[in-house]
Amino acid sequence: MPCRSMPMAAFALLLVACASSPGAADPVGTPAASVPGGGIDADRLARDIATLASDGFEGRAPATPGEARTIAYIASRFAEAGLAPGGEAGGWTQAVTLERSRIDGPVAARVHAGGRTRALANGEDIAVESLRPGSGVALAGVPLVFAGYGITAPELDWDDYAGLDVTGKVVVVLINDPDFEADAPGRFGGRALTWYGRWTYKYEEAARRGAAGVLIVHETEPASYPWATVRNGRAGPQYDIVRENAERHHLPMRGWMQRPVAERLFADAGLDFEREKRRAQAAGFRGGALGDATLDIAFRLSRDRVRSHNVVGVLEGASRPDETVVLSGHWDSFGIGRPDASGDAIINGAVDNATAIASLIELARVFAAGPRPARTLQFIALTAEESGLLGATFYAANPLRPLETTAAVLNMEMWSPDGETRDISSWGRGRVSLERDLATAAAVDGRVWSADPNLEAGLFYRADHFAFAQAGVPAITIGPGMDQLDGGVAGGMAARADYFANRYHQPGDTFDASWDMAGPVADTRTVYRLAQALADATAWPAWDVESEFHQRRAVSDGARGSGAAGAR
Repeated sequence: MPCRSMPMAAFALLLVACASSPGAADPVGTPAASVPGGGIDADRLARDIATLASDGFEGRAPATPGEARTIAYIASRFAEAGLAPGGEAGGWTQAVTLERSRIDGPVAARVHAGGRTRALANGEDIAVESLRPGSGVALAGVPLVFAGYGITAPELDWDDYAGLDVTGKVVVVLINDPDFEADAPGRFGGRALTWYGRWTYKYEEAARRGAAGVLIVHETEPASYPWATVRNGRAGPQYDIVRENAERHHLPMRGWMQRPVAERLFADAGLDFEREKRRAQAAGFRGGALGDATLDIAFRLSRDRVRSHNVVGVLEGASRPDETVVLSGHWDSFGIGRPDASGDAIINGAVDNATAIASLIELARVFAAGPRPARTLQFIALTAEESGLLGATFYAANPLRPLETTAAVLNMEMWSPDGETRDISSWGRGRVSLERDLATAAAVDGRVWSADPNLEAGLFYRADHFAFAQAGVPAITIGPGMDQLDGGVAGGMAARADYFANRYHQPGDTFDASWDMAGPVADTRTVYRLAQALADATAWPAWDVESEFHQRRAVSDGARGSGAAGAR
């Protein structure tokens, strides 16, 4: 997932912490319990990763021949592992209908300001898209307005749109939120990115205000990922779930611009970008027009409705089969995109996220080989995560098993091929009992849980578990640790920095026989420990009382009528 820089070393800290959390269980001398089926098998994991990340799967994009191969492979491996079909009509899949939009032909874009006209190259200067119904975008002479961070937060007494009418205009906004570069924590709680800092929020808020478009100014550090990630993510088709209010929900045009482009634009408009950025970080900021700047942008769209699929298998619980623990990971990558320097255009997605799907398959095998846990285990390989958590969002709105009796969701992302670590991590600050449960599970094998130290990256909002959290289900995304047995934190940081710089969301994310599978094995084993404990427990995981999802789960507790335990 997204990363930030120090300038590059802190990319490595995105997924995991560098030190164990206070109060984690002491692992010294803790005996390791056996895992059924001969334990987590490195060769099986490697085989599944290598297959899913092979060129024959064409980068596993939704609604492509690569998807058909992917879901057939996962379903066959689920069946081989011993699961029962858990999808619709007794099958292995849940159909997820998506609206697909792609730019058809060139993008013509020009900005006019201060008597200058500058052409903007899509993919280099800007990266744009549109999910709004229609055959294309044709904006001419549209005024450009600067709205700071594009945030309206009444509870924080903050409104970047105060006094602005952006109807029919293109809004230029900054990435992240005002506290990211502040000298001290402010109204947004310091560098821990909030929902207001996410680009998805900025699009939605501008759409609510009737804007014609948004251009987010990209900077690698506050965005937590380089421009290549932005460009590659918009080089192919874009997807969305089917919405009745798509006309109102989506902007006509949305996208990003590089900071140097923004600097030139502001200068042509008689403004200093850095000064305006600093001004936007202060309470009471008021935005306004970028001088006389206007934008012309036009491109054609081809649109259709396609069907993708979540792949679902179940292992029925022995004594409480109506209660569910979900194990999940997304199967999709970006398909065939822009060729790299070697001419390779397939974004194979080996680490992101074939590693997690291989673990899902292996966990299915070992659970089916052992005694049935009390609760039912549901294994879901989710589609369209890279398009905005769409498979998870669809499932949460159309669950195959009731969410009120779903005890927990354990989502997996991006195991490291760089050796075993002393720790395992979860993304963001979950404020949920599952974080403590993960620490306990890790200690069984002498490991520790590490909190995410890069809360400014906002990872809690960027993985599939978030869709379940929004529905109230206790959920976390589990990622690899950084403290390598051979190399320590420094080695882990260097390895991950290299991945994010050279392979993340790029054609270089391929499987290699030189991978050290000890890391994925250890991480999968820890997830097994956690899932086993939750599936055999009688208590219900819970959000902490300060979590924004605590009250949402209370509704499920009442519907379940089981006297679920409160936050621990």
